[in-house]
Amino acid sequence: MTLKDLVALAVEGRVVGLELLSLEGGIYLLRAQLDGQTRTLLDESGRTLRVRSATHLRELLREVPRLPCMLVQQVVHDEMCGQREEPITPLRLPIFLDEPW
Repeated sequence: MTLKDLVALAVEGRVVGLELLSLEGGIYLLRAQLDGQTRTLLDESGRTLRVRSATHLRELLREVPRLPCMLVQQVVHDEMCGQREEPITPLRLPIFLDEPW
């Protein structure tokens, strides 16, 4: 799914929400939730679209209707130690794309 596809699906109301996945090294990937599945956004050449920051995400999605968006990040302590007995889930924080901060 490209950014153009995301805009079209969002205008149709088919996108339920977005996830900005934070990876090691300052890399962010955008995933769209629709039709019971999650799709990672691709650039025009078919490679995974890399987002530089939340500000960059706001710029990319300025044409998209308001959607819930979550920043998803693994908890560093859990990754380093890995000694929890219960399942390890990522940290999920809401991001408001129509507000600068």
